[in-house]
This record gives sequence, C-alpha cells and structure tokens, in this order.
Amino acid sequence: MKIFVTGGSGFIGSNLVDRLLTLGHTVVNYDNFDPFYSEKTKRENIAHALKSQNYSLIEGDILDKEKLCASLVAASPDVVIHLAARGGVRPSIENPEAYYEINVTGTLNLLEAMRKANLRKLIFASSSSVYGNNTKVPFSESDNVDNPISPYAASKKSGELLCHTYHHLYGFDIFCLRFFTVYGPRQRPDLAIHKFLNAIINDEAITIYGNGTTQRDYTFVEDIIDGIILALAKLKGYEIINLGGSQPIMLNKLIKVIETVAGKSALINYTGIQQGDVNITFADTEKAKTLLDYNPLTEISEGIKTYLEWLNSSQNSDNQPH
Repeated sequence: MKIFVTGGSGFIGSNLVDRLLTLGHTVVNYDNFDPFYSEKTKRENIAHALKSQNYSLIEGDILDKEKLCASLVAASPDVVIHLAARGGVRPSIENPEAYYEINVTGTLNLLEAMRKANLRKLIFASSSSVYGNNTKVPFSESDNVDNPISPYAASKKSGELLCHTYHHLYGFDIFCLRFFTVYGPRQRPDLAIHKFLNAIINDEAITIYGNGTTQRDYTFVEDIIDGIILALAKLKGYEIINLGGSQPIMLNKLIKVIETVAGKSALINYTGIQQGDVNITFADTEKAKTLLDYNPLTEISEGIKTYLEWLNSSQNSDNQPH
C-alpha cells in the first residue's frame, strides 16, 4: 500500500512512518518542519526512514494549495493520513489565528486537493480535547462535543465536521481518530511527561497547575500506532473513533510514578489552573475494540520506563536529559 502522511516528521508521525515501512508499505511524508519545536529534532526523527527505498520526503506546507495538490497527484497514494497540525491547548489560546489557519484551513486544503486528485481515503487525527469539560465519563463518540474550551479543541472539532462534509458530498471514506494524551519516544518537548521527567532528572522544579487532581488518559505512542494501522485495514464510510488507554491517572499520582521510574523525588511548585485545561480525559474504547479489534497494552509505568530508556539512549541533544 502507498500511504501519504502529512506531518510525518513529528512525534506520532515519525513513529507511524517507521511502523508503516516495517510493514512493507511505501510512504510519502509531506512536512514543512514547522518551528513550533526544533526542526533538528524532527529531522532526527526521520533519520532511519530516510535510509529506506520505500520512503520519500516532500518538504511542503498544507497551506500551499498548489504544491499540496501537485504532490498528491504525483504520489497517487492509496490512503492519506493527516497528522499535520498545530498542537497544544495553551498555545492555542495565545495564538488562535495560527491554529485556525493550520488546523482548519489546512485540513480543508487537503480535502480539496484529494478531491481534485480523485483520492477518497483519509485518516484524520483528531483529539480528546473536543470533549471539553463533559461530565459524563468515560467519553464516548456519541457524546455531544459542541462545547470546546480552547481554540485547539474547536479546530479539531471543525476538522471532523469538514471530513464529514466531504464524506457526504464526495463519498470519501474517512476515519477521525480521537487521540488521548499520547506519550512515548520522540514526544514533543512541551508535553507534560517530557517536562516532568526532564526536570526531575535535573533537580529542577516542576510547575503544577491547580492542585494536581486533574486526570488524563495517557496513551503510549505504540498503542496509538496500533490503532492507526488497524484503522487502515477497516477504512470504509465515516467514523469517529476514540484511541486511548482507557486508564486515566491523577496528576499527583503520575508524578509519583515518574519519581519511581527516575529514582528521584520531584520539586513541585503549585500554581493556578490554566485556561483551557480540562478536568479529566477518559476514553470509552468499546467502539475501537469492536470495529478495529483495538487493544492498548502499555501500562503507564512501563511506558514511562520505555520513554526514559529512549531519552537516555537518544543522540538527540534537544531531548536528552542533561
């Protein structure tokens, strides 16, 4: 199978690309190396893939409609996996225009380019943030998600709506996969587990927003990749599917787990709750299990241990503890 991946140099994207290549697929990575975090990190993420004859890199932006369309026509892939996006809840509050432009207009550009290139199969990376502060847990795909509490969440909900529109109008087969707090090797440096682990190792204080009782459904990146691979095999119609670990953990407990794995105690500063932060994320994964045979296996302490081992062995100076 030939697969066109947008954002294939980032955290989830590069892990996905490596798995696709291992499975014998041909991969085209379309990435603009957005400076949201280090370009050097992203280039190191794809160093292994670049050695494969089945891999090609196109340095392009999803906001460049002509290049995107020409790249899709030339590649003529069987499936498109759309991971390219501006991530992060808090930065989206500071710069909502960029999130709308990249996550909404960029997704529309991709759908239009696919239509013009006569391509009809897409996996879209959505987010658990669309659930906002819904009080019913676990979060189910049938829940109302009309009350996002950050521009990032609103942009991902908008992407899902655009995907449904193109399914309805043009018969696209699209799965919107809602990822729940992904962590693991190559994790973005702005995300909690990286920041906490790095701070603890270096005897630096960590900042906790609120009293540490918020909960997140952390999902190991390889479990997310499993879900994407399973979705490829079942891609038909339009579906929204949660991909999560379905085992939320309280922030204070997460820090205890990280302390145990690192073998050191944390220095903690508590401060006020941040705008846009939700109280809990908790995936109902029954649909994923039924439709995809999805079965996440990685327990949080095991996943953090694997991540620490990667940090210690990584040659990436931007990610290494120091």
